[in-house]
Amino acid sequence: MIEIRLNCEHCNRSLPANSKEALICSYECTWCTTCNDTLLKNVCPNCGGGLEKRPIRPTQALEKHPASTKVVFKPIDLEGFIPKREALKETPPEKR
Repeated sequence: MIEIRLNCEHCNRSLPANSKEALICSYECTWCTTCNDTLLKNVCPNCGGGLEKRPIRPTQALEKHPASTKVVFKPIDLEGFIPKREALKETPPEKR
């Protein structure tokens, strides 16, 4: 079961459990669509994997299995990430 983290790791934007603006990688690193569009370009800075829309857990299920309360805020080291992103962004995630 996914954690459903409630913020973007880079900009700390709030991403409620029902947000359509949340993206995750296979490790559940969580990013907002704005950071993806302007910076990430579908490359997770932590693992190099691709990003997918985070599923929305139904309200009734959230009562039994609530979203995470853990806040992960680690702004990206742009100097280190940009070369990694440039090397990976044209390669489909399934071939990275």
